[in-house]
Amino acid sequence: MPTNQPFSSSRLDDLKRFYDLLAMLEERLGGARRLSDCSGKMRWPKCGVYFFKEEGEVRADTGKGSRIVRVGTHALKTGSKTKLWTRLKQHKGITRTGGGNHRGSIFRKIVGAALFDRDNLNYPCWGKGDTASREVRISELPLEKTVSARIGGMPFLWLAIEDEAGPESLRGYIERNAIALLSNWGKHPIDPPSSWLGCNSDREKVRSSGLWNSNHVNEDYDPAFLDELARLIDEMEIPA
Repeated sequence: MPTNQPFSSSRLDDLKRFYDLLAMLEERLGGARRLSDCSGKMRWPKCGVYFFKEEGEVRADTGKGSRIVRVGTHALKTGSKTKLWTRLKQHKGITRTGGGNHRGSIFRKIVGAALFDRDNLNYPCWGKGDTASREVRISELPLEKTVSARIGGMPFLWLAIEDEAGPESLRGYIERNAIALLSNWGKHPIDPPSSWLGCNSDREKVRSSGLWNSNHVNEDYDPAFLDELARLIDEMEIPA
């Protein structure tokens, strides 16, 4: 959904502040991590929000460095027991084989779909159904490995937010407002994609937003979430 309207100066200022806050978070964490280097043996908070960057996707308007390409969280259904590392592990894939299960990770699913579109690959069952036969999973392993390498190489940050599971959680508030702020859907683009893999996505919301997200990209954001984000970063306890 392109627009000829100039971008909002207030959104530009909010994005600059957002990236300044993430720079503070990165400093507190001692640097970004890559999923390929991570394991469950590391000390992860039980709950949190994560922010993925992507090498080659450089910010053009808000300062130096890589732009955020995906924001996510977990346990947004009441009663869910999913932990932060559980969700990150689903995105990472299976260390032993290098593969993974894109039917358990929407992030893997949309990255894989963009890869086979760009490279003209043939995976007719990709993304279909919640489960697949052993034969189908074996046939999909080469693409699952490529997805694991792609996502595993993306630097990411995480913010601990130890709240209860549910759609109105503070994690959900931070996630959806960060996505809405970053999204270029229906707006003059700020920090637009370059030769981004996501431009090959079969999802218009991914292509137009510049994010590996579909939910919340067409929503308005509440600028007050930045104050809450600043507080959370300032108060986050970093494991020794």
